[in-house]
Amino acid sequence: MSANLYIVPHDLTELGDKTLENTILLGRRRHTAILLLHLVDKESKIAKAKAHLEKVVANSIWEEGDPEIEIEVTVGNIFDDIGRISEEKDARLVVMGTHGAKGMQKILGSYAIKVITSTSTPFLVVQDRVIYEPITKIVVPIDLTKESLQIINYAADLAFMFDAEVHIVGEKQTDARLANQIKIRIALVKKEYEEKNVKNVITLLGGSGSFQKKVVNYAKEVNAEMFALAYHSESLLPQFDGFAQTLITNADKKPCLIINSEEVSNSYF
Repeated sequence: MSANLYIVPHDLTELGDKTLENTILLGRRRHTAILLLHLVDKESKIAKAKAHLEKVVANSIWEEGDPEIEIEVTVGNIFDDIGRISEEKDARLVVMGTHGAKGMQKILGSYAIKVITSTSTPFLVVQDRVIYEPITKIVVPIDLTKESLQIINYAADLAFMFDAEVHIVGEKQTDARLANQIKIRIALVKKEYEEKNVKNVITLLGGSGSFQKKVVNYAKEVNAEMFALAYHSESLLPQFDGFAQTLITNADKKPCLIINSEEVSNSYF
């Protein structure tokens, strides 16, 4: 398969079908290949699952000239083996579906963070819809930590892929020292993006309410189609797990690129 590989974990549901179609659409923008992955708890289930996935591919939007799709069904579990397989195959991206806030308790939410932090491979989390509209604006929240800036290159790659504009958003600080820190972070991002000719908008969000709610509302106001963020467990954002989950399962069903800032290595997908 291509060295530029996208992995799609499929749970044999309609959500998995839509996740595959989103990946095919994404893969058309890059010379890539797709691994459709399903994990079972015993070998006796492999043949039936593989037959199901073969039908999924046959009935998908795939057409001649689209990314090559390979099916793999193996014994394992999502918490240990998605990350392991993505690293063994040097995947550039894992595209994973979620049922949104309703399904958080079952697959994602805090479980999603466990899967994402098991690997250095970036995750694109999509909800139960196929994204046909163009991606023109990507909202990227940053905080006072250097780890939050590790999403910057990934967001730039996305911007080039879609010819999109990156909206870097931080939170206004009333403390003078913290305000200076966020100002420095923003200046670094601005300088790097200007050097790379990345279209960008820098915004500090004020007002009352949680930062996560401000970020979601901002994305609505500017009609952004995607979020991108770096997950880091030591974030200065309060309850960052909840922050990440809010973006992953946002009510507008915008896709969310999320990386584990402690493990990332590839800055291109």
